[in-house]
Amino acid sequence: MSWNIVQLADIPATPWRNGGGVTRELAMWPDAGDWAWRMSVADVDQSGPFSKFEGIERWFAVLEGAGVQLDVAGVPHRMTAGDAPLFFDGGAATGCELINGKTRDFNLMVRRGPKPSRMLRVDGRFSETLGDGTTIAVYAHASAATVLFDEEPLQLPPATLAWRTVTGSAAVRIAAQQALWMEIPA
Repeated sequence: MSWNIVQLADIPATPWRNGGGVTRELAMWPDAGDWAWRMSVADVDQSGPFSKFEGIERWFAVLEGAGVQLDVAGVPHRMTAGDAPLFFDGGAATGCELINGKTRDFNLMVRRGPKPSRMLRVDGRFSETLGDGTTIAVYAHASAATVLFDEEPLQLPPATLAWRTVTGSAAVRIAAQQALWMEIPA
């Protein structure tokens, strides 16, 4: 399987019902109607509650702006563009207060399985060896990223997502500033 490449600029923005922002759905698998996972970028214009997603593990990372104060089931989390992504229960009551104006955020949502998903920031270099069936993704945010999948190179321009499923095993190396790395186990 080869890389699936999605550029943020190619995805139309879908306004939220409450008028608080827009979402760009970068990828959903296997399809939009009954997804096992989805990745999106949201532009948050005003404070308000998050939608609940029962049975979903959720990752959240601030990409731009001063950040947010999340309240997840009564526990506060101050999130800025320099903080590690936050993992939380998508079914938990979650409120979002903008710290100082609009933000742009990345969301990964995965149906709960026997093994947890993972998201982390890459600011420099990162490497990982992965097993069969793991879905991996890299989102290059404000700058380009270089990904080496075994010996196959991939150059990602800013605001671009690349994802694929590992067949067999693979060694992945990334060189990037302001990128996100994601793993979704089989």
